[in-house]
Amino acid sequence: MGGLFGCCSKDECVSEVFYGTDYHSHLGTRRGGMAFMDGADVHRSIHNIESDYFRSKFEPNLDKFSGNKGIGVISDNDPQPLVVNSHLGPFAIATVGRIVNMEQLIEQAFASRNFFTESKIGGASPTELVAMLICQEDSFEAGIRNVQASVQGSCSILLLTPQGLWAARDKLGRTPLVIGKKAGAYAVASESSSFPNLGFELDYFIGPGEAVFIDPEGWEQKLPPGDKMQVCSFLWVYYGYPASSYENINVEAVRYKCGAALAKNDDVRPDYAAGIPDSGIGHALGYANEKRIPYQRPFVKYTPTWPRSFMPQNQKVRDLVAQMKLIPVAELIEGKAPLFCDDSVVRGTQLKGTIQGIFKAGAREVHMRLACPCLIFPCDFLNFSTSQSSMDLIGRRAVMAMDGGLDKVHDYAVSGRGKKQALNEWIGGEIGLNSLKYQRLEDLVEAIGLPKSRLCTHCWDGSSYF
Repeated sequence: MGGLFGCCSKDECVSEVFYGTDYHSHLGTRRGGMAFMDGADVHRSIHNIESDYFRSKFEPNLDKFSGNKGIGVISDNDPQPLVVNSHLGPFAIATVGRIVNMEQLIEQAFASRNFFTESKIGGASPTELVAMLICQEDSFEAGIRNVQASVQGSCSILLLTPQGLWAARDKLGRTPLVIGKKAGAYAVASESSSFPNLGFELDYFIGPGEAVFIDPEGWEQKLPPGDKMQVCSFLWVYYGYPASSYENINVEAVRYKCGAALAKNDDVRPDYAAGIPDSGIGHALGYANEKRIPYQRPFVKYTPTWPRSFMPQNQKVRDLVAQMKLIPVAELIEGKAPLFCDDSVVRGTQLKGTIQGIFKAGAREVHMRLACPCLIFPCDFLNFSTSQSSMDLIGRRAVMAMDGGLDKVHDYAVSGRGKKQALNEWIGGEIGLNSLKYQRLEDLVEAIGLPKSRLCTHCWDGSSYF
């Protein structure tokens, strides 16, 4: 998915941007970067973070940076920020999102005799493409409007200029941006959880399609928010950090509510509830409190050397990471019937190995409750996963196995009891569980607290749009 952080201060802001960007490391997979503006000079650094942490890559070079304006990015794909010289003046740019119509926009650029420098053969990096769309206009404001009108998918932007910082949320608000303030400085971030320890207090949630200009004195709206919003629901279920809020709705509070909703609709009486670390913990606490059963930790997570399991491209490596980072506590498993809560099941391979390990440790039964509905439709709007095919989704494989095709896949996306029960039983059997239940979509929407029309729920019901 990726994350952004930027700061404008009356004093040096290298420390704020460094730590603020680091607080977004849970969102990214491949590269981290920072850029600072010192007068009209731009200082930039980009590192690969696939096998190391953002902090350890950048900390040795911090004394080489200076400036009271800076941006940082944790990126899913291209190396960024990019530095651009243009008729608008020098600027650095970082983006988060997914441009679905990349090929079409590149063809249009070539037809207009444009070219790309930081590109693959026949293509371009998404961030450079966005920079080109901005530079087609006579102002940054008009350039951002051009991006929002041209891009299908999502694209949130930070622009660093000698005058200050532009922040623009994608047209339908799928990815969040929030402004923080403290004495003498303003910041903008994807995650509000990056603010408290840096002394910022939350000031404003940027709306869908809204663009603002930030300097050390404050911020000014340049483009108003649009009427429609499709903020990604999975932010609350999984991606988001527990201390963060989006649209003024806290992640951990939503996860408690999701777990409670799962418990209300459940007739199984396990010995205790447990969360698959980390994102399943909040859901499991909500389940246990609502069900009035103990919460225990039959798994502990080993984090010093093992990264997030969805990061590696190779499925075997992903499975190895998932296995190595979770250590079972046999004394809490042997002879017991635990119920585990988790955010979701994407491919099912990692969870299958985890469940086998629980039975190997002596569990009598193992039940699973998932905080969102079954993932059936691939994400067309964000870099949700590294799957190469939509058939990697276990929900889609289940429909194929039961119906022999995908003509009726939409039937499984509604809350019809027969189809849903069949889906639960097939996937539960494939993974090796005694029982499996997914969250009802209406309960997830209620837990978040926004109207469904303002949430992107595409991966569950295929309902969203560009």
